[in-house]
Amino acid sequence: MPASWTTVRSFAVVQLIADRVVGVAAPAAFRLGPADVSAMLELVRETSPGPFLTRTIELGEYAGIRRDQRLVAMAGERLHLDGWTEISAVCTAPTHRRRGLASLLVNGLAVDIEGRSERAFLHVMATNASAIALYGALGFRLRRTLTITVAMPQPILSRR
Repeated sequence: MPASWTTVRSFAVVQLIADRVVGVAAPAAFRLGPADVSAMLELVRETSPGPFLTRTIELGEYAGIRRDQRLVAMAGERLHLDGWTEISAVCTAPTHRRRGLASLLVNGLAVDIEGRSERAFLHVMATNASAIALYGALGFRLRRTLTITVAMPQPILSRR
């Protein structure tokens, strides 16, 4: 890293790939669009699934589940590589966990990804044992552990 840059944060993630995922359609889920971004950001603030900003929805399809008109679970697509699509921003409100909503959304996305003759992959914080176990039960397998480093240039004035 250049001397003029500073490490903001560094963390370990595991990369999982769809190995024996048997996706099923998710009729309870609906497609999220630009009008849903504020609700999506609220859910992200509540659950911290990883990087998700106002325009992240533009990177791929996102699906959600509402209960009592409130967005309580979502997942979508972020990175697109040749023959591969990353499932990202998988999150469920704490009040609605352990009801299979994340499984439903991930399986629904897997159906869509497989329908395009692509394979799904995802990244999870290495410390998130429950998510890793869930994805394993859904048919994802560990590919590798990675370290992600967030860095930014130091302001010009502080370089002196």
